[in-house]
Amino acid sequence: MASQTDSRTIIATNEAPRAIGPYSQAVHSGNLLFTSGQVALHPETQQLVEGGIEAQTTQVFANLKAILEAAGSSFASVLKATVFLKNFDDFAAMNAIYAEHLAAGGSQPPARSTVEVARLPKDALIEIDLVALIPS
Repeated sequence: MASQTDSRTIIATNEAPRAIGPYSQAVHSGNLLFTSGQVALHPETQQLVEGGIEAQTTQVFANLKAILEAAGSSFASVLKATVFLKNFDDFAAMNAIYAEHLAAGGSQPPARSTVEVARLPKDALIEIDLVALIPS
């Protein structure tokens, strides 16, 4: 579902967790899509998934995929990713799952920043936001 406001379109889908604050799941302007940071909330329960960094990273990518698809985009159109990790020791495990989604099949991966942070919403282990193209 999309709603038009001035020169931007708000993107919302029930296939990803609803916003837990005063923000949108994503905003589309021109040919760019900006997602809000996604943590590993399950869309149906709004609860953080259990199972450590692998389970949480997998859920984050499921949430991001749903938002990209709701906007008419995909992982192949991602320009930039920002990854926030609670513990940088989780980098290798996160990076393996990240590569499955954003560097699969020899595709050219997007630009990325990865930082360790003291705390994330809901005490999540990972949060990721994306900037992507909306193909015309």
